[in-house]
Amino acid sequence: MPLLFAVAALSGAALAFEILVMRLFAIIQWHHVAYMVISLALLGYGVAGTFLAFTKEWLKRRFDLAFAASAALFALSALASVTVVERIPFNPLEFGWDFDQQLNLAALYLLLALPFFFVASAIGLSYSHLTREIGGIYRADLLGAGLGSLAIIGLLFVLDPEDGLRAIGALGLIASALALLGAKGKGRLAGFACLAPLLALVLLWPGALIAPTPSEYKALSLALRVPGAEIIAQRTSPLGRLDLVESPTIPFRHAPGLSLASRLEPPEQLGLFTDGDSMQAITRFEGDLERLAYLDMQTGALPYHLLERPKTLLLGSGTGGGIWLARLHGAASIDAVELNPQTVELVKDRFAAFAGHVYEGPELSVHIAEARSFVQTTQASYDLIQLSLLDSFSAAAAGVHALNESATYTKEAFEAYLARLEEGGLLAITRWLRVPPRDALKLFATALQALEARGASEPENQLALIRGWKTTTLLVKNGAFEADEIAALRRFCTERWFDLAYYPGIEAGEVNRYNLLERPYLYLGTKALIGPQAQSFMGNYKYALEPATDDKPYFGHFLKWRALVELIGLRAKGGLALVEWGYVILLATLALALAASAVFILLPIPFLKRAARSRSQGPSSEGPGFARIAGYFFALGLAFLFIEIAFIQRFTLFLGHPLYAVAVVLAAFLVFAGIGSGFSQWLTKEAGGPSSAGYRGRAIAIAISGIILVALAHLVALPPLIESAVALPRAAKIALALLLIAPLAFFMGMPFPLGLSRIAHDRPALVPWAFGINGFASVISAVLATLLAIHLGFTVVVGLALALYLSAALVFGRAR
Repeated sequence: MPLLFAVAALSGAALAFEILVMRLFAIIQWHHVAYMVISLALLGYGVAGTFLAFTKEWLKRRFDLAFAASAALFALSALASVTVVERIPFNPLEFGWDFDQQLNLAALYLLLALPFFFVASAIGLSYSHLTREIGGIYRADLLGAGLGSLAIIGLLFVLDPEDGLRAIGALGLIASALALLGAKGKGRLAGFACLAPLLALVLLWPGALIAPTPSEYKALSLALRVPGAEIIAQRTSPLGRLDLVESPTIPFRHAPGLSLASRLEPPEQLGLFTDGDSMQAITRFEGDLERLAYLDMQTGALPYHLLERPKTLLLGSGTGGGIWLARLHGAASIDAVELNPQTVELVKDRFAAFAGHVYEGPELSVHIAEARSFVQTTQASYDLIQLSLLDSFSAAAAGVHALNESATYTKEAFEAYLARLEEGGLLAITRWLRVPPRDALKLFATALQALEARGASEPENQLALIRGWKTTTLLVKNGAFEADEIAALRRFCTERWFDLAYYPGIEAGEVNRYNLLERPYLYLGTKALIGPQAQSFMGNYKYALEPATDDKPYFGHFLKWRALVELIGLRAKGGLALVEWGYVILLATLALALAASAVFILLPIPFLKRAARSRSQGPSSEGPGFARIAGYFFALGLAFLFIEIAFIQRFTLFLGHPLYAVAVVLAAFLVFAGIGSGFSQWLTKEAGGPSSAGYRGRAIAIAISGIILVALAHLVALPPLIESAVALPRAAKIALALLLIAPLAFFMGMPFPLGLSRIAHDRPALVPWAFGINGFASVISAVLATLLAIHLGFTVVVGLALALYLSAALVFGRAR
């Protein structure tokens, strides 16, 4: 049936557009802005349901042409909205106090909601028009979305974002053409006549209009303002856009936290920016290691002064600075782990001569992998495991990592790192220094808990912390620090004018000597954390210092509610600069989504009630009422994404790469849910049809019982199963992930079409309204799941999803 292929194509294009817009906004703005904008733009799905509630009868009489027009408008609005959005002067750094920026943000929402509105109008109209094919339409919708998510992730490895956007527009026009095959008469001919010039317009859309341009406040834009600075190489992928910049007039001098006592400076450098920010440097090397001695004047060099020729693991090797530091100190072997293969390709291949072939050498092994996953799969042991500045200072200072899930700095991660250390080995972690301190103290608290979990009786004797003017370095030893090591640590700091913050036996008079702070915050904080009142200290501290865990992997979340109120009250004194804006934006997104959902869900109810009375379709003893319909579809929308988001997080470590987790888990849920949707049609017939009591008591109950039982089995069995299979080859792990997800996704694909079929039989005028409610809930779910995971953890998120599914069955199906 051409229409089902049209639904699949349009749904695939919509999900691909969603992923692509996230990628574009991560380049143009920052990740947290992308998250907020795309979440609220998806309200277009819910608004379309409200729109159809008023217009569906008129549109159903012109169904094929209406579907084709909506698909074509999606294609055009996708390109046009991105074109205009790029030219809106939105600056999120001024959002809290500049009303113009708030208006700019509203314009972003409206523009990006348009493509999703047109997609939802076409698909929602299909549900209303072809009520006997709801299961098949939903199956096509999900299968198309699953394939679209895989396709765009793959395409972004070989296409620029602007070419990907053109491909999405072309796919929307293909969906329009498929819909026109069902039309008749002059309308069909006119439709096909319009598609040819529209396709030419989409494919020839000027790349300059849609190519992402980073905000003028991002590091790349600032670097390019220097006369003579230019981009000399660029790479793009779903992992990020890399821009390599040469600045001959005012050369780069990238040496984060370089000692103020240093008289050394870096050789010539090229700046490598990820998504317009997070700068690293490729340093020229011509064979003389003494030219790189400046690396020894940073806090991250400390462990090499406590170890002799260590076997070293570098997690996040980037452009090779850590490799040169290890070589400078004669490391016996180096394992370099880097997430983005294009970073390694730039340094290792095209600019290998400039970089002195840093990624070559008999002592070096290079691994493309996620840091934590590599540690859990390797069988090697090391004298030194080093993590250094894995995010940019500007992003850390703005608090935009509050929404970033990361398994790198959790308590379980520390336990994994310590398990791979030789006796007496060191874990060294360098982070940016922020005042008041939060990162360093949270790392310290995490290390304490990890050591205690591994049986350390005096964990405070295994820790040391130093700071410079911009960075801190934490050492965690597999064993207690000896007197000669403490002497070497003190000597290292004295010679480089770094400040001691903690070591076993430190005295108050030794701290805050060189890089003066108002108070010795880190010393006072670490002393409190090792004392008997540690919990009281963390509870009273202005920022959240509780260690992140694998179940709550938000290391970057520091904001407390009472501190937020206090900082807003101090806005006239600069208090807003201390706000963790990622979390605030999450709250604002949720509030706006709830408000918009309430308006558009309630708006059509009077109209629908009048229409129902005029058609004698009022509530009956058999047909569900407005409240039950709203409760059922809202619960389904929340629950589906709750589980999907939680499983992406759970499988990230197992599959070894966040990209694999997103692609495999998202595609698996959508594809197998689509198969389950098709099965629901058969289940409906076996249960006696949508009008029977058997349908109410059996079909929905079977589907939701299956979801609850399989999900509970996952909660119990999945963690040990994943841990036991973590060493399998990647292909085998992907196959196992699909096998584990398939039964749950299969059942999750059934409640929506079963419920919508019931509505189509009993209350057909309410089909688009129910579809819209589900769309609103899906938007809220993505935001709410993150908020709940930050505070309660992903296990609770899954538990709440199961409670929502159960409530849906009880409210709507009255299942026994």
